[in-house]
Amino acid sequence: MVQLSASALASLPPSVHVPTYDTARVRAGIVHFGVGGFHRAHQAMYLDRLLERGDTEWGICGVGVLPFDSAMRDALSAQDNLYTLVTKSPDGESRAQIVGSIVEYLFAPDDPGVVLAKLIDPATKIVSLTITEGGYSVDDATGAFDPRDEDTLADLAAPTGAEPRSVLGFLVAALRERRAAGTVPFTVMSCDNIQGNGHVARRAVLGFAEHQDVAFAAWIADNVAFPSSMVDRITPAMTDETRTDIAAEFGVEDLWPVRSESFEQWVLEDSFTAGRPALEDVGVQIVADVEPYELMKLRLLNASHQAMGYLGILAGVEFVHDVCTDPLFVEFLLGYMHEEAIPTLRPVPGIVLDEYCQPLISRFSSDAIRDTLARQVVDGSDRIAKFLVPVVRDRLSAGQSIDRCVLVIAAWSVFLEGRTESGEPTPMVDRRVEELRAHVRLELEHPGSLLDYAPVFGELGKDTRLREQFISARTALKNQGVRAVLSSLSRGQRVPKPPTPPATLRTTTR
Repeated sequence: MVQLSASALASLPPSVHVPTYDTARVRAGIVHFGVGGFHRAHQAMYLDRLLERGDTEWGICGVGVLPFDSAMRDALSAQDNLYTLVTKSPDGESRAQIVGSIVEYLFAPDDPGVVLAKLIDPATKIVSLTITEGGYSVDDATGAFDPRDEDTLADLAAPTGAEPRSVLGFLVAALRERRAAGTVPFTVMSCDNIQGNGHVARRAVLGFAEHQDVAFAAWIADNVAFPSSMVDRITPAMTDETRTDIAAEFGVEDLWPVRSESFEQWVLEDSFTAGRPALEDVGVQIVADVEPYELMKLRLLNASHQAMGYLGILAGVEFVHDVCTDPLFVEFLLGYMHEEAIPTLRPVPGIVLDEYCQPLISRFSSDAIRDTLARQVVDGSDRIAKFLVPVVRDRLSAGQSIDRCVLVIAAWSVFLEGRTESGEPTPMVDRRVEELRAHVRLELEHPGSLLDYAPVFGELGKDTRLREQFISARTALKNQGVRAVLSSLSRGQRVPKPPTPPATLRTTTR
């Protein structure tokens, strides 16, 4: 067993691929906020391939701003910023490599000035982000900048020149300094699962800047690129069990390895302020318009994760692969994709949408990854709003059926009550959980109350057809259970409409 470090690379087993480049010669041209499992399995992996080709100016400086990011700081520091990436194919074949593209890691609370200096440095040409759907402070329903987290609000209230605490605070402060120094501004590149992630990042940065200086915000709008991208690689959270398994299989002791599926995809808009790496040479699709690819992935893959997540958890299922080898759930998922999601999509260059769906089920059904449904439903209010609600909106506008979409939303509302059908607690991790539960508690006396939660549904929640079908679906789930309702749908039956409630329980939209 070998403890991972730069000096130990030569001692690793031949089955583990190690960097062939000298990490000491790599310069960090990219600063990345949010170094988690996905970034290390995806973007950092692509940059590692580029470094293998000899392009040493595109290393990564990782930055953490949240308290729990100190654990990543400690793990990477102990391993000379190296980590193990293990990918698994659907047939269970494993491949391990040591990734060296992260050449530096800064924990912002240790010294915000050092992070700011790195962002101001002309060598930093791109600042990339995986800060989750909720990290941009942009309201899902209105598209407006609406900050609520403590660090962003503190930065907005602080005088100009104060040391930042939030991601947006760092970005805006650094751009201000670069403008003052006459340095070309860096590109802000979002790699989060959000429709139009570049547009969302732009709205967030401009919204923050406008609070301080409208003229400066206009300069950012005119001079900073915010390319959109579509990213795809299923990457479960690391557990002690998988850490132990990786050590046993490959002989590497790694404090924080990462495991993912073998499938990979990155589609990136070709819009950069200060140059970019030749990512097209290492498998990235560089395109003029990312939106068709984004919508495809968000409304088929990501929305399907929401669909299977709540229904599966309520039915007592733990793992994604167990749901996606169950014919009843598979039929429901494919029905959602083909009948409700695909009709809302534009043509996607090079992809036949109807042929995209079954391979998704094959990816989901692999037990090699052991991805959990609980991971899929973290921050569900952000994910439902971005992945599923747009499908509902488009379907309602076109006068088309929303049976499966509504069932997912109804399952989410039952999930928020806190218990599965067998009485086990539901895995609840959502920054809005108390507000959501308050709405769900009103469902008994005021059916449809969850749809009144504006941060997720906006004005859409007032739609009469949506409310009627939501109430019917929720009632059916409560009275019959998940499998019975899915069986009804599989037989071509709509979710039964509940009896009209007594007059004292009737509700209108509010």
